[in-house]
Amino acid sequence: MSDDELLLLACPHCHTLNRFPQAKLEQHPSCGRCHKAMFAGEPFALDADNFDAHAQRSDLPLLVDFWAPWCGPCLAMAPAFAQAAQTLEPWVHLAKVDTQAVPQLGAQFGIRSIPTMILFHQGQELARQSGAMPAGQIVQFAQRALHEHFS
Repeated sequence: MSDDELLLLACPHCHTLNRFPQAKLEQHPSCGRCHKAMFAGEPFALDADNFDAHAQRSDLPLLVDFWAPWCGPCLAMAPAFAQAAQTLEPWVHLAKVDTQAVPQLGAQFGIRSIPTMILFHQGQELARQSGAMPAGQIVQFAQRALHEHFS
């Protein structure tokens, strides 16, 4: 992948697909439609209506935390997942799916325990990990999976 290669990225705010040169990802690009930052250094929520724009159509890898508001380990991991976003962006988007509010996504991906993280790239599941983890381990999990997939 060359630095001037155009990447298709879904906006975490309005979910519109945008094209950006790979070299400009670190320059804090904004969405062409809603003009908000493409990378805010924090996870964003996904539901059944906008999941595919990020997991299938975007060229950027997507790390999804499948969680529920009643889950103690999920709530304990939330700050670590947010901290990992600050390290992994702009090369990975981080999102959260509330499996209580959007049970069809939990069922679609066979989520049996929460929290479960799945790393997607262009619709393909690259890696999966269940259980709460600290930020450093979340970053290592994502980086290791990306290295294995793209090397």
